[in-house]
Amino acid sequence: MSNSTLRAWSWIHKWSSLVCTVFMLLLCLTGLPLIYHHEIGHLLGNEIEAPAVSPEQAQQRANLDTVIAAGKARYPDKVMMYMSQDAEEPAFWFLTMGAHANDEKFVSLAVDARTGKYVAEPPIEGGGFMSIMFHLHVDLFAGLWGKLFLGFMGLLLVVAIVSGVVLYAPFMRKLDFGAVRHGRTARLKWLDLHNLLGIVTLVWALVVGCTGVINTLADVLLKVWQATEIAEMTKPYQGQPIPTTLASMETSVKRAESAEPGMKVGFIAFPGTPFATPHHYGVYMHGDQALTSRLYKPVLVDATNAQITDRRNLPWYLTALLVSQPLHFGDYGGAGMQFLWALLDVATIIVLGSGLYLWVKRGRAAQKAEKEARRAAGLRAPALVREGDAR
Repeated sequence: MSNSTLRAWSWIHKWSSLVCTVFMLLLCLTGLPLIYHHEIGHLLGNEIEAPAVSPEQAQQRANLDTVIAAGKARYPDKVMMYMSQDAEEPAFWFLTMGAHANDEKFVSLAVDARTGKYVAEPPIEGGGFMSIMFHLHVDLFAGLWGKLFLGFMGLLLVVAIVSGVVLYAPFMRKLDFGAVRHGRTARLKWLDLHNLLGIVTLVWALVVGCTGVINTLADVLLKVWQATEIAEMTKPYQGQPIPTTLASMETSVKRAESAEPGMKVGFIAFPGTPFATPHHYGVYMHGDQALTSRLYKPVLVDATNAQITDRRNLPWYLTALLVSQPLHFGDYGGAGMQFLWALLDVATIIVLGSGLYLWVKRGRAAQKAEKEARRAAGLRAPALVREGDAR
């Protein structure tokens, strides 16, 4: 590699790293507790516990219309937006309700999936510790523009990683792989450690960086999907009045399950929400394996008569989004993968912190060298003047 090419890559690595480092440190620090959000939620008392029921009741599943009625009894002035069931907590149906189908000030409540009775309102939002960590990590409390800004920082991280790899190869020709030179200056030791941890966390940082960028585009990708495939699927309903009386949810879900054998209901979107249409329920089915449980297949059900009108696989970009979300936080492999993700997160914090340290030390060293050069020039100037005077 020529010196000019090496200098170009060095410039790219330097500035892409400097611009994104502070924000990447913020994302790593806030992402660490989010890896263990369920465990921390239990410690903080934010997770609800399933009520004790008899062995017979434990095997039952409440009629979905009864589940919805429990929510409406709690909030008669609100409409249903979504209902979902977590694979890790099958004892609950979680209902999302608002003043209208796109209400941002929604409420969330848990209903016993076995008895159909209201249980509690999970304290998801409200300024708690995990809520603050989530918003700092996702959108900096700035909505869509905050997400897009963090996505751009993620792109700069990917550029910094790639340029770092390009620079690492010629640098390590003079050293053994992973060598950390002791007995020299602190800056040199931190440089070696920075390079070593950077290579060790390379694949993980690329995965988390790329999936993070994809996640920031979630709102945009959903709008693209709504404007293309959803619009195509609902053409026959254009011009028809919005239904005021909705069909049975129990019947709708049973028909969706019959149409997709071997799949389970992940969540249900009600008419008018972004994941449905003004005339349909969006019943989202998923598999029961670690990977397929994250891949959804929408089944559109006519909200007036519970008849299936369309079902198709999600477009590739939404599939990439759904796969990237759990991969970003290490949700695929249980406690072992969570621990690995946390360990690599800490290592990345050290890489980012050491990068800032090296940049600051290098700047100070340059300033010191410049001052010494000026001092030396000042000492030489009188001698030259005296020599001229002697002549």
